[in-house]
Amino acid sequence: MFYLIKETLEKCKNLRPKDSKAKYVAVLSTEEWLSNSSKFDMGIDLEVGTSEIHSTKAEVNYDSLTGTFSIPDRHNIAESNSKFAFALDEKGIVFIDDSGTVEEIISGVVKSKRWTNPSLERFIYDFLEQIIYHDQSVLAKYDAELDEMEDKILAGEEDNYPKRLSEIRSDLRDMRIHYEQLEDLGQELEENENNFFAHENLRYFHLFTQRIARLHDTTAALRDYTAQIRELYQSQLDIKQNRIMTILTIVTTIFMPLTLIAGWYGMNFKYMPELEFKAAYPIVIAVSIVIVILSLVFFRKKKWL
Repeated sequence: MFYLIKETLEKCKNLRPKDSKAKYVAVLSTEEWLSNSSKFDMGIDLEVGTSEIHSTKAEVNYDSLTGTFSIPDRHNIAESNSKFAFALDEKGIVFIDDSGTVEEIISGVVKSKRWTNPSLERFIYDFLEQIIYHDQSVLAKYDAELDEMEDKILAGEEDNYPKRLSEIRSDLRDMRIHYEQLEDLGQELEENENNFFAHENLRYFHLFTQRIARLHDTTAALRDYTAQIRELYQSQLDIKQNRIMTILTIVTTIFMPLTLIAGWYGMNFKYMPELEFKAAYPIVIAVSIVIVILSLVFFRKKKWL
């Protein structure tokens, strides 16, 4: 698929990069790139396979700039990333993609963008913006979920919080790494080492790197928040265990004198006058009740109950 960068992206059936006056965008499969790469005259031998793509990055060559994208699925970050490659020079940019991801992103650009001053730099900026278009809302959902989780933990509601916290923490780590790679990519574009871009248009890449930096900071803050919630959950467990231990200690303390009385009169020595006394049994019961009541009053005053 070929496009010309005008007021918007216009599809064209046949593209001759050498003869085209307008900047172009090409989306090719790996097979199409291998058979047509010489037409773009970028002076590179770019061999692409999705299994070889592991990150988002850009590399400066003598007369071109090449790189790869590895984009997490915002709906399920733990799943496999969408991967594709690109190559660009001052005439245009070529995407090598077998997944359909690039066409989806470009479709978003076509639907939402009209340019007063069309340029390759502006297209790249809008393309990169489409990648992170929904990220603010994605991070806001994580924030809301963590807030709700914190409220439930403080309310003492039981749930499998550690598992979900680990999932969120893992997702945020992947997003943080993704933003770091995008920031490096934006800085490489802004560096403009090969002078492919007009100097006045480098501001687009600067704006993008600033936005990525803010998303990275938000992601780092949310990841710290997950650690705080994990500590809160652990502290709530410790409080519950301490309460259980307090109750067990109080029960043990109350029954210690009763155990002493039971052990004392369970010795059955021959000359124990209380054994012959008719009122001994009710007296022992009364003494035991008084001990329990006094113990409870004492613990209540100490605010141990």
